[in-house]
Amino acid sequence: MEKNFKLFSLKGKTALLTGATGYLGFSIAKGLAEAGAHVLVNSRSESRANEVVLNLEKLGYSAETKIFNVCSQVEIENALKNFSNNPLNIVINNAYQGGGATIKTARTEDYKKSYDVTVTAANNIIRVTLPSLRMAVKQTGYASIINIASMYAMVSPDQEIYSNFDYPNPPYYGTSKAALIQWTRYAACELGREKIRVNSLSPGPFPSTKIQKKFPEFIVKLAKKVPLGRIGQREEVVGPILFLASEASSYVNGANLVVDG
Repeated sequence: MEKNFKLFSLKGKTALLTGATGYLGFSIAKGLAEAGAHVLVNSRSESRANEVVLNLEKLGYSAETKIFNVCSQVEIENALKNFSNNPLNIVINNAYQGGGATIKTARTEDYKKSYDVTVTAANNIIRVTLPSLRMAVKQTGYASIINIASMYAMVSPDQEIYSNFDYPNPPYYGTSKAALIQWTRYAACELGREKIRVNSLSPGPFPSTKIQKKFPEFIVKLAKKVPLGRIGQREEVVGPILFLASEASSYVNGANLVVDG
């Protein structure tokens, strides 16, 4: 039994997490750190990233900031150049930026920005970190890339439950996340031969605390759509992340793990 628990350990591993200061991001960062990983906390905001690192260090965990815009190849390279000679065991592409919209209100640039922060950013980050991922393979036998997709990569939002919103979940969000799942499959085939596993994780309804407080009627409607009869709590994404990040998923590659209740 103890051997099985060790499969989920990330002790001695280093993990890069983009979008680490968001609602799900902080829970993922904490979960990785609790499992023993040294967490590279990415954000565009230095103050928010420092806050996350400080919180993790207060709990006795290991973390440091990596400040860059995931949409900028130059910023990615500059932020990680001092880390290029170190192994990187885990990369989690979690960053996203964008508001609500409809087909009638969505602009061309909204689609471009959504795709850039979702798919192009993932590709650019892996290009920069590939030498470090290969070093991790030599050191521990594997490396793991996890792309955070969404339930809306597979299904369309029910417009009725968004009736109280002027701008519901936008059409370009699910479109970009669907593309990310396909990019994951492609990357899994290309990098799998190097023992670098690439998987995606699609969370279901995990509305932020702010949304829960501001739109309680929406939360009730949303929960009714879920077979378990409730929304997800952000800590519930940690277990699936640790599974994909660790040796517990040693033969899982190119999969999309759905966490939607």
